[in-house]
Amino acid sequence: MSGKYVMVAAACLLAASAIAADMAAEGSGYHGGPAFTAPTPSMDATTELAWDTGTRRWSIIWYTGAGSWVGNNFNTSTLTGKTLHVKILKFRLYSRADWPNSTWDGFRIGFYNMSGGVPGSMLWPTSGTGYFFRPQPGTTSHVWVECDINWTSPSNNFIACEEQFYNNPTADPFGIDNNPTNLNKGWQYYGGTWSAYEGNPETEPYRNIMIRVQVETGQSFPGIAPTSMGRVKALYF
Repeated sequence: MSGKYVMVAAACLLAASAIAADMAAEGSGYHGGPAFTAPTPSMDATTELAWDTGTRRWSIIWYTGAGSWVGNNFNTSTLTGKTLHVKILKFRLYSRADWPNSTWDGFRIGFYNMSGGVPGSMLWPTSGTGYFFRPQPGTTSHVWVECDINWTSPSNNFIACEEQFYNNPTADPFGIDNNPTNLNKGWQYYGGTWSAYEGNPETEPYRNIMIRVQVETGQSFPGIAPTSMGRVKALYF
C-alpha cells in the first residue's frame, strides 16, 4: 500500500473516531415503546415512511449539538410516480425527556435534497436554516414526538433530519432501533461533512435511526389539491 493511501485511510479512521468520541449513548434495560406498525393507506392518500422497527435499542446524543445532524433518506418515487410529489405532513422523532436531563430542550428540523447519492441543499425550511421545535412538557418516557410540516417537497428523494442544536446534557436524544441489520438509510452531518451514519463502538451493530415522516401522496408541484384529503391516523406515543 502506498504512503498516499495509508494517509487517506488514517484520515478516515481519525474522522470516524472523532465522530464516535462526540457521542454518548444510553441503552439500559433495552427499554423501548411498542413496535407500532406504520398506518396503511386505504381510500385516502396518507401514509408513514419509516425504516425502523418501532422499538428503541439505544438513545444517542452528541456532546456538541450545534451543527450535528442525523437523518433518514426517503425516496417516494415508487409511491407517487415520476411526475407526482408528496406533501410532508409531519416529522416524527423517537426521543425522551428523562435522559440526559429531565426536560425537553428542543432541536432543529430540516429536509435536504438527495442528489447524486449524497445530501445536497436544504429544501425546507426554504430560509436554509433549520426549524426549531420543542416538544410539549409533561411527558418524559420514550415517545414519538412530532412536528407539523405541511409542505409539498419539490424532490421525491430527500433526507428528513434533526439537528440536536444544544450541547450535552441540555439535549434531546435520537433513537436507534433494535434491528441489528443496517438498512443503510441513515446519514449524519458532523464537522461540516455529510457521511453515512456510522454510530459508535458502544452501539454497534445498531444503526437504524428512528426518524419518520407522514406524507400525503398524489400531489402536483407546487402543492395543489391532493387526490384525496382523507387521512389515516398514525399510531404513536
